[in-house]
Amino acid sequence: MTKSISLWRACAVLATSVLSTYAAAQAAYTPVAFQNASVHDPSVIKSGGTYYVFGSHLASAKSTDLMKWQQITDSVSATNSLFLNGASNVYTELAETFSWAQTTTLWAPDVIRLADGKYYMYYNACKGDSPRSALGVAVANNIEGPYVNKGVILKSGMWGQASYDGTVYDALKHPNTVDPNVFFDNGGRLWMTYGSYSGGIFIMQMNPTNGMPLPNQGYGKRLIGGNHARIEGAYVMYSPATQYYYLFTSFGGLDAAGGYNMRVARAASPDGPYYDAQGVNMANVKADPAKPLFDDASIAPYGVKIMGNFLFERRLGDAGTGIGTGYVSAGHNSAYYDAATGKHFLIFHSRFPERGEQHEIRVHQMFMNADGWPVVAPYRNTNETLAAVRREFVVGDYMYVNQGKDISATIKKSKLITLNSNGAITGAVSGTWTLAGANQVEINLPGSSPYKGVFLSQWDETSKSYVMTFSASSREGVAVIGSRLIPRTDAQVTTAIYNELSLGNTSAVTGNLTLPTTAARDAVVSWTSSNPSVLSNTGVVTSPASDTNVTLTATITKGSSTVVKTFAVTVRKIGGMLAHYAFDGNLADSTNTFGAGAVIGGKIDVAGGSLGYEAGMKGSAAVFNGATGVRLPNGLISTNTYTVAMWLKPAQLTAFTTTFFGARNGDAWISLLPKGHDFVGGATMLWSGTAWYDAGLGMNIPTGQWSHVAFTVKTGAVSVYVNGVKRFSGANFPNVFTTTGGVFALGVNWWDVPYKGSMDDLRIYGSALTDAEISSLAR
Repeated sequence: MTKSISLWRACAVLATSVLSTYAAAQAAYTPVAFQNASVHDPSVIKSGGTYYVFGSHLASAKSTDLMKWQQITDSVSATNSLFLNGASNVYTELAETFSWAQTTTLWAPDVIRLADGKYYMYYNACKGDSPRSALGVAVANNIEGPYVNKGVILKSGMWGQASYDGTVYDALKHPNTVDPNVFFDNGGRLWMTYGSYSGGIFIMQMNPTNGMPLPNQGYGKRLIGGNHARIEGAYVMYSPATQYYYLFTSFGGLDAAGGYNMRVARAASPDGPYYDAQGVNMANVKADPAKPLFDDASIAPYGVKIMGNFLFERRLGDAGTGIGTGYVSAGHNSAYYDAATGKHFLIFHSRFPERGEQHEIRVHQMFMNADGWPVVAPYRNTNETLAAVRREFVVGDYMYVNQGKDISATIKKSKLITLNSNGAITGAVSGTWTLAGANQVEINLPGSSPYKGVFLSQWDETSKSYVMTFSASSREGVAVIGSRLIPRTDAQVTTAIYNELSLGNTSAVTGNLTLPTTAARDAVVSWTSSNPSVLSNTGVVTSPASDTNVTLTATITKGSSTVVKTFAVTVRKIGGMLAHYAFDGNLADSTNTFGAGAVIGGKIDVAGGSLGYEAGMKGSAAVFNGATGVRLPNGLISTNTYTVAMWLKPAQLTAFTTTFFGARNGDAWISLLPKGHDFVGGATMLWSGTAWYDAGLGMNIPTGQWSHVAFTVKTGAVSVYVNGVKRFSGANFPNVFTTTGGVFALGVNWWDVPYKGSMDDLRIYGSALTDAEISSLAR
């Protein structure tokens, strides 16, 4: 007994010591700040002390530290400064390109500086639904332009005509002339890789004096792909550290559902052959022509996959806020080797979990593992330096992701593992780990060759702290990454879960509740209801004959620590009015069920704004000035049956601008648009994404006068009304509000131009009102 107590005390002292050491180390660091910009397919070049990225749609940005980006340009337009020179603009300069490619936009460019001191932009355009493309070069004295066209150098998609190699153009074997990357090899020769889908990725040698292709090469030499394999975005980086050329490509589709992922192969010569870690010559990697178009299964096993869809999932009770840190369809990268520091950087664009198609630039450091393959640091670059790590800062619980080799839209969410002090790995996977030298890691797991990589201390944007990370790769070309969780005892874990655990607004519940059953560090949450016939232990609601009060009890258990938290829930009879915002000089809910709205700025998450009031259809009305929104309480709607009705008087109509907006997250939302969006001509509509449901009305409500607009949803059946008249009805409307934590706003969302105009008498019901009931509201 005495020995057991002594051992317990020793363990407690050790745990306290580790936590104290961790806290002291964190206190020595300054929080890190980033500034984001959006450049799709960013290609990097350093000029002086500034890094520039140029991307699709003639977007560009710059940074002096690879952390804070300043947007320079953002779209192809007559005012884009990169090609603006007096009366000349991008449309006049590149008229031949646009005409051939039958488009008005540009794809991923590349900029390089040649011996004459001038900057050469290799631009390209593609029709999009076929590989009819043109690739050319323009030159500028200054990196920010203006660029002057030198002409088209390659074309593709010349159907029925001879191509550059003398044979009739065949999209299965000839390239799509897009996505150029121009680079000098270690001997001073100039090369260009290019291509996307179609016949694959090609390389050709260029004249270093004038930047044009050397003669008699046709389309050049194929490096990888063919038969429309989804491989694109080639970029070559030479590393003096290993004396290899690394060919980066992106496999899959670029949109959020496309499964874009970055892969790498290497070669001793710039024009190949390039091999992956399994020794496969990538020139042999192409789609199977016998399989359906864009066959991914044939190419998925090859290349070293360095990053795909993943999420270091922040779970209930973990440090920080939000869902965690991760990427969706990250890809079309460039890469940069800094000779002064010996650092390697990966520069790419990414979409993000629960944020739809929004994309931003990201920069991560890369490190060469013991086998000479790049491994990518899990978190974005803060100009960290690879240094010796202390063993006590390596041992602990980690969020762990195995990137696999698949091409899939599935987001690989982190799992909990522990790197134990005895070298064992326990938790979601079992194996062993070794700290070799100052910072090298080797991870051994069943069924795989060793994963080799590095330990690195990095800034975690979710927990707002520095954490130990690892990134490693196997000979099978699979990457694993890990992020150490802040050290906590079991009691600290359950306390943190208790403090965060919330069910949202439980004073007017009409739909099922989402009751979490797991939380931080795999803690277990079990639930008990005082009235299971109305609200079950799993959160299922059975509508009562009258409003009923229920107590939900959550029991939180982690190891030997258990805490209990209770919630008072009022389950309401379905069908009545849930909320009524009359805007009579304030933002109160006149039913007293929900709280008042709050004035905000031009986006849901932006403070500020200024709301006015004027005479409305029923008492006063709220006046929105085009830079203001109203954040309504969370959870106004939490079922798949509801009605929203309101009076609107727009001062102007702008595409995508919302009036009533509700979202479960950035991927699941509804939006009432007075003008609709540009994709279908701009009719007033109820819009939902990213299931993309257009309930268009075939007309616009007028500006300067009041219109009553309402919509009803009943388990997928949707109707939209204007002035009491049904203008749209349809089926299969998305079920968005599956939780009590939905986000609601008036006049703003996360993305678009705020509403300018007036609103009055917003009513929300827990049932789908009848046509007659809607008509009565419009009187």
